[in-house]
Amino acid sequence: MAQRALLRPIGLASPAFARTHRLARPFSTVIDAPVHPASQPAPPQKPSSSVFQDALQATGPRMNWTKEEISEVYNTSLIDLTYAASTVHRRFHNPAAIQMCTLMNIKTGGCSEDCSYCAQSSRYDTGLKASKMVNVESVLEAARIAKENGSSRFCMGAAWRDMRGRKTNLKNVKEMVKGVRALGMEACVTLGMIDAEQAKELKNAGLTAYNHNVDTSREHYPSVITTRTYDERLATISNVQNAGIHVCTGGILGLGEKPQDHVGLIHTVATLPAHPESFPVNALVPIKGTPLGESQAIKFDAVLRTIATARLVLPTTIIRLAAGRHTMREEKQMMCFMAGANAVFTGEKMLTTACNGWEEDKQMFERWGLRPMESHETVGGQQEITQQQGNDAVAAESQASSQSATATV
Repeated sequence: MAQRALLRPIGLASPAFARTHRLARPFSTVIDAPVHPASQPAPPQKPSSSVFQDALQATGPRMNWTKEEISEVYNTSLIDLTYAASTVHRRFHNPAAIQMCTLMNIKTGGCSEDCSYCAQSSRYDTGLKASKMVNVESVLEAARIAKENGSSRFCMGAAWRDMRGRKTNLKNVKEMVKGVRALGMEACVTLGMIDAEQAKELKNAGLTAYNHNVDTSREHYPSVITTRTYDERLATISNVQNAGIHVCTGGILGLGEKPQDHVGLIHTVATLPAHPESFPVNALVPIKGTPLGESQAIKFDAVLRTIATARLVLPTTIIRLAAGRHTMREEKQMMCFMAGANAVFTGEKMLTTACNGWEEDKQMFERWGLRPMESHETVGGQQEITQQQGNDAVAAESQASSQSATATV
């Protein structure tokens, strides 16, 4: 390599010479001493979102979220979003504990609704035959098997629009609920729309939770269902909450919606009077014969982004991987668990679609250091323990008051 250098003649090393002649070095740039990176000023960083940071630092749920705030969280870079969701998840939940739930169809098909995704609608030819409601003992036998395989919640679904005029059916459902609770399991049902009185009857029977999904955002909803309004769904949720039953409500991804509809879905449940006890995240399983039967599967990053956003917005809620989980590779399921999901449906079947089996889930749990959540660890179980402790305290206070009165006499 060509070098340009000035030779320094002997005797010309005077200060004056040094001031007027620059002695060239063999390189164009020279660092005389190594520089440690830590000694250099840090490059300026983009200010963090205050909304995102507030969600990351949350110490409890808040019910006054705006769509704009949720959108800001949802659109955070996915790597930062999932890391933050994992951080919040560990603050409020044991990351190793996954609630195992089993869902049984107690009355199949024949529904008068026109939900574009549903195989049980009588309006579509999906090859599914309608059946009558199964008997109580068969349900309880299925619940026993589910409990033996690690499920702590047993869910029962019936393909009805509502419960009007179904007094005998409601009576049988209440017997199912009582039987499941007697097994030491949580009981959840999804029966369509119910009124305030029916909700009270289910509460008195010991029902733990009522599932009634809002499915998607208010804006996208009319393009999916026309036989039941969004507000009718919210009215049922209100009846359930007012009766003191835990609400299980979530949505389905892959209904032809846009990302802002995922934001709208989360906004709906985040602004209820109280956050739902559980938030199911379903990925559409296309059923041939339904209007959405030829839909393309939703991209996994949208599922993961929705779960992570829901965890930050609903910090105490159990987030359940529901329909479509059987299409996810194990690694994808684990990413969902790391981002805040902490419940699954497991067993032989999930209503009319495939489900990950108990043995399959047990093996996956063992590989990753997960375990089935105990009943006392669930939101419902914790609240029941708190309520029982409160009842015990009242009883103790009453007994002490009685003893004091006797002593005074």
